[in-house]
Amino acid sequence: MRDLRHKKLTDWARQLVLQVRRWLPHRDIVVVGDSGFAALELLAALAHQEVTGTTRLRLDAALYNPAPPWLPGTNGRPRTKGARLPNLSEVLKDRDTRWQPLLVQGWYGEGARLVEICSATAVWRHGGMPVVPIRWVLVRDPQLRFPPQALLCTDLHRAPEQILGWFVQRWQLEVTFQETRAHLGVETQRQWSDLAMARSTPCLLALFSLVTLLASRLRPAERNSAARSAWYGKPRPTFSDTLAAVRRHIWREQGLLTSRRGAHAAKPRSALQRALAYAIGHAA
Repeated sequence: MRDLRHKKLTDWARQLVLQVRRWLPHRDIVVVGDSGFAALELLAALAHQEVTGTTRLRLDAALYNPAPPWLPGTNGRPRTKGARLPNLSEVLKDRDTRWQPLLVQGWYGEGARLVEICSATAVWRHGGMPVVPIRWVLVRDPQLRFPPQALLCTDLHRAPEQILGWFVQRWQLEVTFQETRAHLGVETQRQWSDLAMARSTPCLLALFSLVTLLASRLRPAERNSAARSAWYGKPRPTFSDTLAAVRRHIWREQGLLTSRRGAHAAKPRSALQRALAYAIGHAA
């Protein structure tokens, strides 16, 4: 094990995506990642396999025009890039930049958000790295609620609205994995067997879906209730509130059954049952 070379995160991502491409050779595959996956070697490998990659892009990335066509009789190697383009940070400050308003649905769990975008195509190049043609999308908030950011896509024919929509959808997956780890124990199992880990993780993810489906059958008052405190107010319920609501509903239906050994076992009053179910639902 000590002789094995360290494999970077981008190498794992490339290996995973190429394996999916072998399984699904005719499917349109789109890979969305954060800035940690904005690596030219990874993006070039995705483009070679006809896989669309979408990540963040640095505002100071070196962007160029495409290389001019190589003419017969020209000395030297074919050019890989054209003239240097302004940095996106300069495009952001340029008063002649044409911004397009766009209403994005499901903006990081906050509903619709009005932003402004501008987009163009370029060639991203760095010394010693592959040359990757990209479509960049610059996003800013007219109300300055978040700093400007740039995205890239290896498919030059994709619309900027689609690229931004893909990147925003990534947030739902990240929240799902974070909630399953915090409240259902994903990645915290104590099994020592690989097979046990392979069985328990899908079951816990299925439990997340089961809780979501059960919560959708609850009454709106139960489904939309959120635990609040004096120092922290939540405008909408989170998964912890949803899990507690499902637990309370199940326990109230069971009636907090007591032991059957006692012939005169007293059943707790309904008010006490509700109070116990509420307290245990959040603490379990």
